[in-house]
Amino acid sequence: MNSKIAVSLVVVLVAAVGVAACASIMHGTGQKLNIASEPAGATVSVDDEVVGVTPVVAKLRRNDPHTIAVKLDGYQPFQIRTTRHMDGWVLGNLVFGGPLGLIIDFTDGAAYKLKPQDIAAQLARSNASAKVENGTLYVFLTRDADSTWQKVGQLQPVR
Repeated sequence: MNSKIAVSLVVVLVAAVGVAACASIMHGTGQKLNIASEPAGATVSVDDEVVGVTPVVAKLRRNDPHTIAVKLDGYQPFQIRTTRHMDGWVLGNLVFGGPLGLIIDFTDGAAYKLKPQDIAAQLARSNASAKVENGTLYVFLTRDADSTWQKVGQLQPVR
């Protein structure tokens, strides 16, 4: 009889720990951010790690703020830092999870949500850009460039 009680107690404790953290259960420790840009096709980095090309959905851990950079040749770079705010689901621990649920949610980051939730970068044209091809540096400069301009010549490299 004692072994049945012990097994039942272990099962109840494991189940209680498994369902203790309301925010962890409701939305997990990660959050998806939709990242778009105008124009599309820009490279997106999160915390200096490339995650894709716009439009892209990046899954970020909720426990830390993140720096998101959007870059496209010929355009000024765009950068934004997410902030974390306490999520309403963590309050469910007051009814169901208790102190254990609060500890779990705050430890794994599920107690937070990241803002902004969607990012739409409006990239501004740059008046200067540069690139290196086959050991040659190409520098492009314009002053109030007009979309109707046509290329009429090219400078020759000096060696």
